[in-house]
Amino acid sequence: MNVIIKPIVTEKMMAISEKFNRYGFVVDRRADKLQIKKAVEDMYGVKVESVSTLIQRGKDASRYTKSGLIKGQKSSFKKAIVQLKGEDKIDFYSAI
Repeated sequence: MNVIIKPIVTEKMMAISEKFNRYGFVVDRRADKLQIKKAVEDMYGVKVESVSTLIQRGKDASRYTKSGLIKGQKSSFKKAIVQLKGEDKIDFYSAI
């Protein structure tokens, strides 16, 4: 099972990362906190202090097209906020 799906790279998450040394990831819904902690430590080579998880519910979405209004729903996903120990940092842009 691939635990980490992708990092969350938004303006709000970057501000939290700089201020509190916390990073966000979209993770597999079946993953628990210990699996998430181990995956982040192995992938980025940092020490994790704590992990918080939440399920982000899917929101309603609609758009207007030539044929009329189309309604749907975005899928829900599990989000993990990871607190790093000490001066550890994760650079998401180093591989670009």
